Amino acid sequence: MTTRTDRQSPTLHASDSHDLIRVHGARVNNLKDVSVEIPKRRLTVFTGVSGSGKSSLVFSTIAAESQRMINETYSTFVQGFMPTLARPEVDVLEGLTTAITVDQQRMGADPRSTVGTATDANAMLRILFSRLGKPHIGPPSAYSFNTASVRASGGITVERGAAKTRTVKATFNRTGGMCTRCEGRGSVSDIDLTQLYDDSKSLAEGAFTIPGWKSDSQWTVQVYAQSGFVDPDKPIRAYTKKELQAFLHGEPVKVKVNGVNLTYEGLIPKIQKSFLSKDKEAMQPHIRAFVERAVTFTTCPECDGTRLSEGARSSKIGRISIADACAMEIRNLAEWVRGLDEPSVAPLLTALQQTLDSFEEIGLGYLSLDRPAGTLSGGEAQRVKMVRHLGSSLTDITYVFDEPTIGLHPHDIQRMNNLLLRLRDKGNTVLVVEHKPETIAIADHIVDLGPGAGSEGGTVCFEGTVEGLRAGDTVTGRHFDDRATLKESVRKPTGALEIRGASAHNLRDVDVDIPLGVLTVVTGVAGSGKSSLVHGSVPAGENVVSVDQSPIKGSRRSNPATYTGLLDPIRKAFAKANGVKPALFSANSEGACPTCNGAGVIFTDLGMMAGTSTTCEDCEGKRFDSSVLEYHLGGRDISEVLAMSVAEAEEFFGAGEARTPAAHRVLGHLADVGLGYLRLGQPLTTLSGGERQRLKLATHMTEKGGVYVLDEPTAGLHLADVRQLLGLLDRLVDSGKSVIVVEHHQAVMAHADWIIDLGPGAGHDGGRIVFEGTPADLVADGSTLTGEHLAAYVGA
Repeated sequence: MTTRTDRQSPTLHASDSHDLIRVHGARVNNLKDVSVEIPKRRLTVFTGVSGSGKSSLVFSTIAAESQRMINETYSTFVQGFMPTLARPEVDVLEGLTTAITVDQQRMGADPRSTVGTATDANAMLRILFSRLGKPHIGPPSAYSFNTASVRASGGITVERGAAKTRTVKATFNRTGGMCTRCEGRGSVSDIDLTQLYDDSKSLAEGAFTIPGWKSDSQWTVQVYAQSGFVDPDKPIRAYTKKELQAFLHGEPVKVKVNGVNLTYEGLIPKIQKSFLSKDKEAMQPHIRAFVERAVTFTTCPECDGTRLSEGARSSKIGRISIADACAMEIRNLAEWVRGLDEPSVAPLLTALQQTLDSFEEIGLGYLSLDRPAGTLSGGEAQRVKMVRHLGSSLTDITYVFDEPTIGLHPHDIQRMNNLLLRLRDKGNTVLVVEHKPETIAIADHIVDLGPGAGSEGGTVCFEGTVEGLRAGDTVTGRHFDDRATLKESVRKPTGALEIRGASAHNLRDVDVDIPLGVLTVVTGVAGSGKSSLVHGSVPAGENVVSVDQSPIKGSRRSNPATYTGLLDPIRKAFAKANGVKPALFSANSEGACPTCNGAGVIFTDLGMMAGTSTTCEDCEGKRFDSSVLEYHLGGRDISEVLAMSVAEAEEFFGAGEARTPAAHRVLGHLADVGLGYLRLGQPLTTLSGGERQRLKLATHMTEKGGVYVLDEPTAGLHLADVRQLLGLLDRLVDSGKSVIVVEHHQAVMAHADWIIDLGPGAGHDGGRIVFEGTPADLVADGSTLTGEHLAAYVGA
């Protein structure tokens, strides 16, 4: 009998030759004709300094082309509903497979988005309660805090043929689980009226204290003064009950002011529409400060923050309601689900169990399903996105990760490494952009880009194994085995910031004194309560500068000069030197090229196909009108200044005719954080995650503050850049500032003057101070997870 082995051809099958992803001539962003061959079904790590072109190669070239080609397999009708993607600038891309990207983007901060809704675990729980909950209150929508109850009845017209029409009475009824008081948000806003007006004054005397509301000229104020609903010459505290009701809560109504028809509306709904409906991060600083003063959010008194209606909370399985289930830590919820034995919903219980177990597997068992998605850190958000892929039966997929270890304690990195290896061992290609040596060390193949950042990067410096990288003469290879040493002597604190009874999230009435005048590092495993302690307890004020992990937003018109405010002194300097208006030197205002409206390129919409962009022929991509380019400062026009690197501009504005102290100061901060290579006019959309983090840090350094609070400033930083960051932190402390850093990187811990370690675990197992003292004491103590890993790092 002939066996299968006997029938196999001794020669290699044609399909087995496609075991490489080939990239030739990639020129996206700063890539310089990059050509690489990436092995399939292996773990490949892309390394290099921040801004060297890693994301441009992996995300903007390989993953983007895979997604575009998959979209092209759909009909043109379906493609019309999908985002149109342009083909990356590359000569050849062969051997691509379906790419799934798991990036660092924080999950949407919509108040109705939670961990449960983002992972479908909530949907499965709703079905479970609609089948087993007692009393039965309705379908799954009755347990959804995003669905409102709706009831309607009336006559509908039914047409049957040309002349047959009749009216039929119809009733519509949908049961939803949304709390009617907070509309499913879990909290209600309360406006502090004392921040809106001075009730001892009349409207005519300028009672409003809202930014931009001036009684003499502002139209909004005139609407109130001349509406006829209130007396403009009477102090607000003297208003009758009827006048106060109309003033604060009046319904929208048309009124005539100075012969113009305008809409009058009560002050509170007006404020809600004008300020509270807008993104707080996009507001000007003084407007944001006003909103933070005037508005407080409190837990909804009707649903107690559960977001659910009374009916949804009353329906239970055993003694557990869906609100109780969502509030449990996921690891405890998994145990509860495992204890349910109901054959009628067995497939549902199995699927829900697998999803919840996946959370525990990736180290997020301490979360709860009702945790708002916007409060997750970048690392937590990335791991939540991984949940849906862990149990997948698909193979030969290309998984693309952007720094999966970001936000992870050294103790958690090994768990993430095991997940990456599991995905690879199922027959998938795993591409990882990473800086941490612990993850680089497990790679089957390494592609190191550089040698520098920005225009100095974009080439492949090394391809091969970890051993080859260590022996190579690249920046990554030279710094791969870098280890910081413990300080011989630490600074003495000048005071202390007292925190008493901190209980935000999982903190357990924490009492701690954070020393001032030194570099303090707050450590602990992910979910131990670090951010809750620092951001929730350090009082925000004019003396505190807080740099969190929230991403900076910007369109292709935004650039480092506009984001940092650097362009303002530059425009004024040009205007003063040439005797013209500053607005002429803005590509978003009067100085814009009329052909491309200051974009520098002409965008052509091709309908279902990807749009194309071509350089504007009139301004040649300079974005400014030709008449504006005739004005010079120090021999350069405005487009030449925006084409300078930060280092060049720092020298240019530091002396001579172009000397501008205000611009020079901002440029100095950009250079301090290692962004000397960035061009001033480079679109923010081309910056990497690490570059954006440092750009935000440089912007906050221009603020006057005595206490700097930094949340994981090493995120996205190469091993070589961490040393520069430590120098920056030292300069801040030596200048008399207090620096508090939430950080996992051992180099930062070793460099600290004082360490506060939270734990011992995550979620309910954390929230306590397990160590306070110097890094040397932490290493000597060795009783905490952080101490163990720091001791191993410094070789103690």
